[in-house]
Amino acid sequence: MKAFTIAGIQMKVSATHSNLEMMKLKLDITMNVYPAVDLVMFSELCYHGPLTYYAEPLPNSFEREMQAMAKKHKVWLVPGSVFEKVDDKIYNTSIVINPEGEVVTRYRKMFPFYPYEVGVTPGSDFCIFDIPNVGRFGLSICYDMWFPETTRTLAVMGAEVILHPTMTGTMDRDIEHSIDQTMAAVNQCYFFDVNGLDSGGIGRSMVCGPDGRVLYQAGSTEEIFPIEIDLERVKRSRELGVMRLGQPLKSFRDHLGDFSIYKKDKHSYLESLGPLIKPQKVEQLAELKQMEAKEMGSQFQMPMGLEE
Repeated sequence: MKAFTIAGIQMKVSATHSNLEMMKLKLDITMNVYPAVDLVMFSELCYHGPLTYYAEPLPNSFEREMQAMAKKHKVWLVPGSVFEKVDDKIYNTSIVINPEGEVVTRYRKMFPFYPYEVGVTPGSDFCIFDIPNVGRFGLSICYDMWFPETTRTLAVMGAEVILHPTMTGTMDRDIEHSIDQTMAAVNQCYFFDVNGLDSGGIGRSMVCGPDGRVLYQAGSTEEIFPIEIDLERVKRSRELGVMRLGQPLKSFRDHLGDFSIYKKDKHSYLESLGPLIKPQKVEQLAELKQMEAKEMGSQFQMPMGLEE
């Protein structure tokens, strides 16, 4: 086993000013207290919080500061994510920096949290990177994990560890915990879900192993949690099965079929669900559906209880 330690930093995030100096302080503290740490990751949008107002092109001063910090501590660094401005588009982008201070790759969130993450454009490319003599890592962001195809694709690309910065401040955090465990188990990989606090979320970060078991769950206060991983556990799980039982990746490989659901043709049932909008009051929803029906030139079938 080659020891490799990943530290998650769960910290308070402000939406009104830069969190850069606090991120730097937290990183200094982490490496002072836990000098054996090899990779440090922060939560989603940790730098400036959830407002697209602060979107900037990359590279920028924040990225350069993080490069300097990675080089200073000779550590791999995933500083959460930032809003990246490209022409008239905004992406939610995560950065991976190596111990030499070089940007190895960037990842644009594929599934913005619509209809709430307004104005953010989805990315289109999956992200994996190799750490020499350690293993292959994949990167996803927050709402991405609600779509199992994202994590499965990273696993099929060889990812043994999924790094997953998150910004969840809503009441569905328990559901996300169940997804953490499920994604780790069905893809037989480590899953690091690091959430923020205050404007950055409600904390409760979670780390799961390749059998889906919880290795660590943070509370709702500031925490630094270093977790040593053993990628031999991933290899053994994928070779012999989850708890020496099911072998989902092998079964997926051997019975891979043509899943018609993924064809680009429109599906009538999914189309019947209506537009992707914030929940409305019943009366407003009924009016919206009636407007849609008129635009389509046919009477839309109203759900029970919404007919006038």
